[in-house]
Amino acid sequence: MHFSIPETETRAGDGGAAYVAYNIHVNGVLHCRVRYSQLLGLHEQLRKEYGANVVPAFPPKKIFTLTPAEVEQRREQLEKYMQAVRQDPMLGGSETFNSFLRKAQQETQQIPTEEVVLEVLLSNGQKVKVTILTSDQTEDVLEAVASKLDLPDDLVGYFSLFLVRETKDGAFSFVRKLQEFELPYVSVTSLHNPEFRIILRKSYWDSSYDDDVMEHRVGLNLLYAQTVSDIEHGWILVNKEQHRQLKSLQEKVSKKEVRLPSEQIKEGSFKVTRMRCWRVTSSVPMSNGPSGSSPGKSEVKLELAFEYLMSKDRLQWVTITSPQAIMLSICLQSMVDELMVKKSGGSIRKMFRRRVNGALRRSDSQQAVKSPPLLDSPDASREPMAKLSSKLTSVSLRGISHSSSANDVGANDFHGNYAFEGIGDEDL
Repeated sequence: MHFSIPETETRAGDGGAAYVAYNIHVNGVLHCRVRYSQLLGLHEQLRKEYGANVVPAFPPKKIFTLTPAEVEQRREQLEKYMQAVRQDPMLGGSETFNSFLRKAQQETQQIPTEEVVLEVLLSNGQKVKVTILTSDQTEDVLEAVASKLDLPDDLVGYFSLFLVRETKDGAFSFVRKLQEFELPYVSVTSLHNPEFRIILRKSYWDSSYDDDVMEHRVGLNLLYAQTVSDIEHGWILVNKEQHRQLKSLQEKVSKKEVRLPSEQIKEGSFKVTRMRCWRVTSSVPMSNGPSGSSPGKSEVKLELAFEYLMSKDRLQWVTITSPQAIMLSICLQSMVDELMVKKSGGSIRKMFRRRVNGALRRSDSQQAVKSPPLLDSPDASREPMAKLSSKLTSVSLRGISHSSSANDVGANDFHGNYAFEGIGDEDL
């Protein structure tokens, strides 16, 4: 997720004195509003738990009132700090960090803790109403929905909650997968727009896991509804014959026979295991004005670039320009995580967080995937790649005179793909 602090506000405190508030955005949407002292408290708690050598440097205190220039400098420093913490798999996944953001989100939106009814959509349009607390986190709400549907505990990890935007004609677009640092009820209600909804969908990529889910009636029904919906929305492309077969199977109420089409219409495809690494960058045109002048109001373009094994011993950079570049990177990360779980002999059944004494804990098999070794570079002159577990939380902003995304980004901006090592000659 992309954390940013795009602006500050001067607000009046309880005693009437003014203070600076920092607005923390997630993927461009306001998540919470915090003070410097609150972030300093989070920093000190992380240092206490994980050590000073692990936690990034924090902007220092100032004795005197900050000037406007110093306020802006601190804003930039705090933004980099939040991105660095989130990017670290240990710090960003810690309960200390996530609970801080959840509490700040609830306080910012001024939603008291109380029992409410939350409506969650299924792929077929059916609405599932669950009674939850406004302070319930994503895992709590997912468990409540699964319980209402009678979905077995060992299948809950195959599904996730997603924030979507529904249009008047019934179609919808994905905004993001709900994260562990947010409260679903607060996230959807704070948008103040009935078009935003929460939907339950499967959250894995390898279709071989379908067999596990289809062992149970509820899992089978959920997969069936999602497949039919995806075809109707045009997300799964089928020809007329395949569509006719689907209609026939629907009339027979034969759900297990509905399979993804083997011959899909597509312009091109890339294998995740052949992507050596990838990165997301944003580019802005260089100003044509005097030196030091700020860039114009040109639209910032997001790019996803990945180094791809085109053939044996030949790597080539491929760049995709898309406003959904961050989402594409998150999807790539989840695909690689899933590949590594499978490669290590783990199971998605074990990937779901389980409660131990009231606290959420990842299973041992998932912990093992979080810290693989650094990607071995076939070229010693190349920079070392980032760990697979590094979460892509920031976007490099750079001025460019032409589209270029392969030469001027540091090693820390890369996302190494440890699954790349698992490919063989048969994949080429």
